Amino acid sequence: MSTPLASRTSRTSRTSRSLHRRTFLAAGAAALAAVAAPSPARAATGPRVTTAFTLPGDRVYPEGIALDRRTGDVYVGSFTTGEIYRAAAGRRSAEVFLPAGADGRTTANGLKVDRAGRLWVIDHTTGIDVYDLRDRSLLARFSLPDGSGGFLNDLVITADGTVYATDSLRPLIYRVTPAETARARGGRLPLTPYFDLSASLPPLPSGAYALNGIAADASGRFLFPVDMAGGGLYRVDTATGAVRQVTLHGGDLTHGDGLELRGGTLWAAHNTTHTLTRWRLSPHGTTARLERRLTTPALQIPTTLVRDRGHLLVVRSQFDKGGPMGEGVPETPFTVARVTGI
Repeated sequence: MSTPLASRTSRTSRTSRSLHRRTFLAAGAAALAAVAAPSPARAATGPRVTTAFTLPGDRVYPEGIALDRRTGDVYVGSFTTGEIYRAAAGRRSAEVFLPAGADGRTTANGLKVDRAGRLWVIDHTTGIDVYDLRDRSLLARFSLPDGSGGFLNDLVITADGTVYATDSLRPLIYRVTPAETARARGGRLPLTPYFDLSASLPPLPSGAYALNGIAADASGRFLFPVDMAGGGLYRVDTATGAVRQVTLHGGDLTHGDGLELRGGTLWAAHNTTHTLTRWRLSPHGTTARLERRLTTPALQIPTTLVRDRGHLLVVRSQFDKGGPMGEGVPETPFTVARVTGI
């Protein structure tokens, strides 16, 4: 059982960008070799992958994506520069919304837009920034303690406005309440862990990545973080702190990255295997059954995804083409895919 928060000694020291690169590369090399191109039958009758919009720049390496459901605008973050892009509803190309280095941010991964019109941006090295979408002003910053050794990865916003974020190097989930958001307005507050999943997750080798994407049910009672190393999905009860592993039928969530949960359907991006999966969750979130899988190099290392009007918008990171996962030259422009039929 997880309690809000048990004190634990960090199993890792602060990790440099070079270590991130080596770890990503080691994790992805074998999986990339195993990827098979889709058969012509699948390409003709199954899910369809097209380009939704392009991103400006030749070193973007996008990671996170967020949809403003009030306007239909989509926001994407650059892992390598921290730049944030906005693709206005219906547009085939995005524009720079927040420039690289804005407010000291040099990387961006997890992104979400809340109901109040605020953009939440994770910088995995420092914390979470909150921006007003109307005037692009920095409203608040929630900072990781210096020397914490963490790697903030993804976040979810529940129905009451509470934000939860995963740490990939430590089995921790952080929490920011609406009251804390109001209190931090115009300033900075420390980001503190709230749930500790170390008793539930399998042992993690030093420097490896575990918790990644995270989703929540409509009520905000249950969180569903994915363990990309062990392939498991977990259910965290936000009221009691109880953690249980979700029983998966038909497959696993190894290399699981971004998650999207709508009703009882869960979509997952599996980054290094160029794969998307769709799962059916049981009413209480204790089991999940694999309904569909799409594997194609056209996904170009999918990291995160969002459901929009019957299709998925999927980030094509190209991390293996000169980014944090390997040498090479990326295809430009960088793009976000539209996937239908899954």
